[in-house]
Amino acid sequence: MYVLNSKIRNWWKDITLIIWGLYSKLLSEGKNLQDHIFKKMEIGVEIVACRACADSYRATDKLENLNIEVKYMGELLTKYLKEGYKTITF
Repeated sequence: MYVLNSKIRNWWKDITLIIWGLYSKLLSEGKNLQDHIFKKMEIGVEIVACRACADSYRATDKLENLNIEVKYMGELLTKYLKEGYKTITF
């Protein structure tokens, strides 16, 4: 909900939602969760999933078929943190 409101109300300029761990499997199988993600995508939230996580749960192909970018996130997240990006975890 925070991600959606943050984008709609312009609380943050750019928002990237990273799917980690078991959530990659849950998202790949859950229509209800997919609907929530699609709403965020429609308003311009960038959605990416960690490839290592998705691969470990055999969810990569399903996520890619949902038009979710799946890539290795460890190095990229480290770069974001070093550049001063703000992070929120749930």
